[in-house]
Amino acid sequence: MRLIALTCLVMLAFAANSILGRWAIGPGYMEATSFGLLRLASGAMMLGLLCLLQRQRPAEGELRSLAGGAALTLYMVGFSVAYVALDAGLGALILFGVVQGVMFGWTVLRGQAISALQLLGAALAFLGLAYVVWPSDTIEAPLWAVLLMGLAGLGWGIYSLIGRAAQAPLAASAINFALASVMILPFVLLLAQDAVITPFGALLAVTSGAVTSGLGYALWYRILPQLSGPVAATVQLSVPVIALLAGSVILAEPLGARLILGALTLLGGIALVILCPPRRAGLT
Repeated sequence: MRLIALTCLVMLAFAANSILGRWAIGPGYMEATSFGLLRLASGAMMLGLLCLLQRQRPAEGELRSLAGGAALTLYMVGFSVAYVALDAGLGALILFGVVQGVMFGWTVLRGQAISALQLLGAALAFLGLAYVVWPSDTIEAPLWAVLLMGLAGLGWGIYSLIGRAAQAPLAASAINFALASVMILPFVLLLAQDAVITPFGALLAVTSGAVTSGLGYALWYRILPQLSGPVAATVQLSVPVIALLAGSVILAEPLGARLILGALTLLGGIALVILCPPRRAGLT
C-alpha cells in the first residue's frame, strides 16, 4: 500500500508539472526554454539543499550522471519547444507512447518477463488515454514538433530507466538537475533571444522546479527500483488524465462522459499490468 501511495503521489506531482507549465507558457507569462532553465535550476538548488541536510553523498558514476543529465535535458528541451506547436492531447499521446515503447522495449531486450495480459493492459491504458485526449477538431501537427516531442519521450524513457539503478536517489536527482541546468543553456541562448519573463511566470517555474519536479523526480527515482518496467511505463499514462481531472475540479467544469469512460478504461489497463505479472520467464 505504501508503494501504491508513493506512486500516486509521484503521478500527482507530474500532473501538477503539466498544469504549471501550461499556466506559465500558454498565456505568455514565460518563454518555454527559459521556463525549463529556471525549473531545472530551482530543482537543483532544492535537491542540493536536501542532500546537505540529509548528508547524502553521490553514489553514481560519472557516465551514469552525465547520461541522466543529458536525458533530462533532452526531455526538457524537446517537450518545451514542441509544446507550443502541438495540440496538448496529441503531444501527450506522442510523449507517453514513446516512453512506453522505450521502457517496454528495454524490458524485452533485457530478457525480462512480460505477460500477455500486461501487454493487453498497456494497450488498453493507452487506448483509454487516446480516447480522452484525442483532438475533436482538425489540427495541424508540424513534423518538427512531432519529432521533438518524440525525442522528449525518448529522453524521459531513458531518464526513468537510469533511475531504476540509482543507489542514492536524492543525490542522483540533484546531480542530474545541476548538469541539465548547464546543458540546457545553449538551447536557451538559441531559442529565447526575445524571451518575455514575468514575475508570475518565474514563480510558476520555481514552484514547478523546486517542488513538483525536484521532489517529484527524486521520489520517482526512489520508487523506480521497486516497480517492474511494464508497471513503471504504464502508470505514467495516468498523468494527462489526472491533469484534466484536476483542471475540472479547479475550474468547476463538468467531467463529461468521455473523460469518465476514458479514465476508467485507462485505470483498468493499469490494473491489468499491475495485477497480472508473468508466471514464468519470457513473453507469455
